Order: sequence, then C-alpha cells, then structure tokens
Amino acid sequence: MKTVINLVLAICVVALIYICYGSIMGPINFEKEKGIREKAIITRLIDIRKAQQEYRTMHHGAYTDNFDTLIAFVKTAKLPFIMKVGTLTDDQLNSGMTEQKAMDLINKAKRTGNWSEVEKQGLKDFRRDTMWVAVMDTIFEKGFNPDSLPYVPYGGGAKFQMQARRDTLESGMPLNLFQANVDYDVYLKGLNEQELNNLKDVQSKIGKYCGLKVGDIEQPNNNAGNWE
Repeated sequence: MKTVINLVLAICVVALIYICYGSIMGPINFEKEKGIREKAIITRLIDIRKAQQEYRTMHHGAYTDNFDTLIAFVKTAKLPFIMKVGTLTDDQLNSGMTEQKAMDLINKAKRTGNWSEVEKQGLKDFRRDTMWVAVMDTIFEKGFNPDSLPYVPYGGGAKFQMQARRDTLESGMPLNLFQANVDYDVYLKGLNEQELNNLKDVQSKIGKYCGLKVGDIEQPNNNAGNWE
C-alpha cells in the first residue's frame, strides 16, 4: 500500500513539474517562434512597400490593390536614372543658370551643331543623361523572386490582404493610400492557442491591429509598418 502511495505521489510530482515547466516555457517558446515568423513577414511587407512606392512614381501617384499588377510591374518596369556629370558653379547659378536651362542649351547645340553658346556659358563638360534601369535591378537584391510578394511566410499558402485608396481631400489635394496586412491567426496558426488568444486580447484592448501591416488605408502614415 505504501509503495502504491509513493508511486502516486511520484507521478503527481512529475506532473506538477511538467505543468510548471509548461507554464514557464510556453510563453517563452511562443514569443521565440513568433519573433522568427514575424521577422520573415516584415521582410516581405517591406518588399511590398518598395514595389508599391516605385509603382506609384510611374502611375501618377496611385497605388495598386492587385498583386498580379504589382508583380508584372516589378518584372517589366524600368525606372529613370539621371547620370550627372559636372555641376553648376556659384557664378553660373547667380547669373540665373539652372540645370534645365543648361540642358536646353546643350540639346539645342546637339540639334544645330553650334556649340558656341555652350562654350560661352562654361557648359562644355556639363551633362545630364537619363538611363532606364529595371526595377528588379534597382530596389531588390539579386535573386529576388517577385512571384513571392503575395504569399505570407509561415502562412501555409495564404496571401496578404492588400488595399489601395484613391481619393480627394476637401482642399482638392489628391489622397493616395495603400495597406498590406496579415492577421495573427494566419501566421501564428499551430502555436500555443492560449498564448495566441492572450496576444489578441491585449492588442484588441489597446486598439491595435491583431497582426502585421504596412501602410494604412484610413489615414496617411508615410507607409509605415505597425512594427516601426
């Protein structure tokens, strides 16, 4: 009988130790895995932001809410890059010379073959040439796969939600906004359910979005991420 009691007590002690260990390590393991997953997701959201910002410069300030459109842009678009040779001196600037005026004189000389005015203005070695560089080679690292943009890391094939807004303020100024986001439930699925519920409860109580997002569809925020 005594042996049975001791055995039961031993089992209870082991169970208690296991419960205590779980209560301590559960939140620690959850935060560790959450950090790993969020690091990958933040990197992807930053890539989406880069692509959207370049898309906007080529589309009259507007963003897109369609990933297929954004991917096609990244794969095929080229951005203007101005190669500068020479600078205007203080004397030239004080006399009213600007880069645009300088280039107008140079372009006129190219058309007419008369370089006397260019030489007179001291612009012989002044150049501003526009080159077109592929988006892929400009804003992303070598080997980047644009087809990966819509997909949430650790999301099991899930895609980010993406929205774009084009509006006009009362002042008449254009308002262009975009947002890309993913809920905790998508990328933290499979982790400690109680810790996940605790996280969502805290975020909800302080009025924060339960997940990660970049940009904001409701108000301008300079396309910041909610982790920044």
